[in-house]
Amino acid sequence: MARSDGTITHMVHADLVITGARVRVARDTWAEAVAVQAGRVQALGDARDVLDLVGPSTRVVDAPAGLVLPGFVDAHNHAPQAGLNQLRVWLNDASGPAEYLRIVADYAAAHPGDGWILGGGWSMEHFPGGNPRREDLDAVVGDRPVFLFNRDVHGAWVNTAALRAAGITRDTPDPADGRIERDPVTGEPTGSLHEGAAYSFEEHVVPAAGPGDVAAGILHAQQHLHRLGVTSWQDAWVTPQTQQAYVSLVAEGLLRSRVVGALWWDRHRGLEQIDELVERRAAAMSLTGAAGAGDGHEIPGFHASTVKIMTDGVLENGTGALLEPYCLRHAHGESADLDVGLTYVDADLLAVAVTRLDQLGFSVHMHTIGDRAVRNALDAVAAAHSANGPSVARRRHHLAHIQIVQPQDVRRFAELGVVANCQTFWAKHEPQMDDLTVPFIGAERAQLQYPFESLRRAGATLAMGSDWPVTTADPLQQIEVAVTRRPHDARAVEPLLPAERLLLDDAVDAFTAGSAFVNHDPAGGVLRIGGRADLVVVDTDLLAGEVAPADARIVLSVVSGAVVHDLTG
Repeated sequence: MARSDGTITHMVHADLVITGARVRVARDTWAEAVAVQAGRVQALGDARDVLDLVGPSTRVVDAPAGLVLPGFVDAHNHAPQAGLNQLRVWLNDASGPAEYLRIVADYAAAHPGDGWILGGGWSMEHFPGGNPRREDLDAVVGDRPVFLFNRDVHGAWVNTAALRAAGITRDTPDPADGRIERDPVTGEPTGSLHEGAAYSFEEHVVPAAGPGDVAAGILHAQQHLHRLGVTSWQDAWVTPQTQQAYVSLVAEGLLRSRVVGALWWDRHRGLEQIDELVERRAAAMSLTGAAGAGDGHEIPGFHASTVKIMTDGVLENGTGALLEPYCLRHAHGESADLDVGLTYVDADLLAVAVTRLDQLGFSVHMHTIGDRAVRNALDAVAAAHSANGPSVARRRHHLAHIQIVQPQDVRRFAELGVVANCQTFWAKHEPQMDDLTVPFIGAERAQLQYPFESLRRAGATLAMGSDWPVTTADPLQQIEVAVTRRPHDARAVEPLLPAERLLLDDAVDAFTAGSAFVNHDPAGGVLRIGGRADLVVVDTDLLAGEVAPADARIVLSVVSGAVVHDLTG
């Protein structure tokens, strides 16, 4: 190849060229083809020019009528838990109690012995009041303890053998941050554990998974996510054990994606744990040789740059923190604490913690379901602003779930630079919403649920996360619900608050660039020459508006230039 000055240069051939599809470079900016070389985007442009980079060893993928997007970035999932459950008892795809019990029985038969049976994914909507009973599990597995988290991981279903192993009886008091469901007549534990009762049970009674098991779960989850076009993610619940598993995978070269770890804040402790979080971040940084995700490092691996604080529970069991009381008493006791839900981290402590974490360079990822939780979290970020000045803008503080947001708090997201971390798959009419949520929050507050478009219109940055295994990890299904506010598999259903629907472009931006922003990843969620080559090929151009997003599928996933999922033949 001759330069203008007459000297000769040698063209570097591409490793991979994708042509035939529309390539979304940015909103309203398109290319006809993309070339990848040495893990980076080598070229974006006209097909003729990009094809000039094809050499003897270049792989050329022709994807007629397809769509090339940046790889999806999941800003909130629980990949290790999801992967472990898929390897154990996976109930997420089952249709109801009969199938749940069949799966448990089949697993017990396939794994004989006297060990625990673990997993989860059952839905509250299938049980009266959202509470399954131990007797049903006893009928299929009576001699071995069973512990199964529900789909939203805020409660667990256990059998009698498990209760016996924990020493839980009618006289066992409820923990301060949870509840043991009891028979209204006998007072005996029924087999449902809520919030802290479930978490304490798992921590102190259930045998802990070994580092090898957790690592196997992460690898299984990584494969699943790659098939769905998720090329990087934020793990929203990283314990020391989970961090150890990620570190081992990085050391072995098996963690292909870039993962931000949200280090778990122990709500039973206080500010004294911050020193430990700093040490854990330093350990992760030393492994990668990077200065940390907070400084914009784009390399794959594990980056412990964020702290996750669970500020409240969920509405379906009365533990979501509300500004005003629930409309109805739940069928699980008369505790006055349930009138307005539970606050797991006192508002004053939350403000001090966020301020200190911000000062130390952490981003803070806060679980906020009820309107009181949202307000407390925004107030905490405001306190960090006041104490630390504009440096807070360099962080990526974000509120996840944001189910009920008061109108006066919507504008505060943009004012405070707080990212709205949206779990869009929940924003639809379904039995859990209509039967277990709306009756307890009332019609007025039901109109304030998941205000994604209001937040965007007010200037907030939107990110998207699946909360997998709570719901599907599939970005295309989540994007469809974001733009329709209907179930992707029941499109005739009335939309939930249709004014809060997002435009398709906005939803795609949130699941790519918005989530990459939260992860301090300037190379993620965007295609640009010289940038990291994380990209996906969709079999159809869903942005043309002729195919529903959930009806499309990912046929190629590329992570740092390497093909990790391929259906192109």
